[in-house]
Amino acid sequence: MHVCSLFARRAFNVDGVLCLPTGDVTKSRLWLRVKEDLRLEQMILQLQKLEDVLAVRRHGASHAVFERIGEYFRE
Repeated sequence: MHVCSLFARRAFNVDGVLCLPTGDVTKSRLWLRVKEDLRLEQMILQLQKLEDVLAVRRHGASHAVFERIGEYFRE
């Protein structure tokens, strides 16, 4: 919820959200698909400051996770 609120407060559009469980039941992995924007670097810095965010990594827009999800919805 903190992550979504951060993006909403700054009117930063999210094109896709995917949340997956990890092997540790106390943690989840959250994938956000966003368009390249001049504010993106600042958003990453803000995400890293959130208490419940352990790490932030940036991947390209064509990352396999979103490609597979896109295939699932096209079927």
